[in-house]
Amino acid sequence: MHGAAFAAVGLHGWRYQRLPVPPELLAETVRALPAAGFVGANVTIPHKEAALALADEADDVARAIGAANTLVFADGGAIRAANTDAPGLIAALPFSPRERTALVLGAGGSARAAAWALNAAGAAEVRVWNRTPQRAQALAAQLGVAAVDRVEPADLLVNCTAAGLADPTATFKQLPLRADDLEGFQCIVDLVYGKRETVLIAAGRRRGRLVVDGLEVLVSQGALSFELWTGIPAPIEAMRDGASGRAAPPDESAPASGRGRTG
Repeated sequence: MHGAAFAAVGLHGWRYQRLPVPPELLAETVRALPAAGFVGANVTIPHKEAALALADEADDVARAIGAANTLVFADGGAIRAANTDAPGLIAALPFSPRERTALVLGAGGSARAAAWALNAAGAAEVRVWNRTPQRAQALAAQLGVAAVDRVEPADLLVNCTAAGLADPTATFKQLPLRADDLEGFQCIVDLVYGKRETVLIAAGRRRGRLVVDGLEVLVSQGALSFELWTGIPAPIEAMRDGASGRAAPPDESAPASGRGRTG
């Protein structure tokens, strides 16, 4: 996705690299990245809350949510934390959540962002479910939303768990609802993504629900991260093509140009 974006705007010397990092090495690794030529980084499970804690500065959204998914390295090595998960989710929805009800499944960093974003966007009620009730209760108390121990119909269903990621056939065994329960929701969002649509999204589509897959949310939040790193408007269509595999892979042999820094 980001490789396609760099190519589309002419940042041929930029690269987006995957760096697997265990939790105990996160701070050491992140603080070494600016000197290695990185202008920023995305962070994902399980690092989002830790990334906020190690940053020197944070935007209001990341601070309110308590988690960051984007880091920007300023000149001099200062680390700035941001959260593009929240505005990215709202941008991907087919309708405004204002005065709507929403159910968020999960209590990790992505669920925190989703619950905060929906609440801040004026949702009438945001409910949070987690298989560990205490985690849902803690999140709800911090963000001013409601913790629930069972699923009831709502306008929006947002899956922020990893259900179906390792074994798609086990999706509904890992969630507190059955496929037929999806008829109680107007729109279904699944943050899990892959080469094929998830079991949850497919089940919702078969039942005539509006659906938003994880790739669309990924593109929305990724576009905001791209703009933070580069200062250039994100080429959304190129990013969507890259995320879906429709774009040709970037030419890794292309010579560096411009700033030539690693993205």
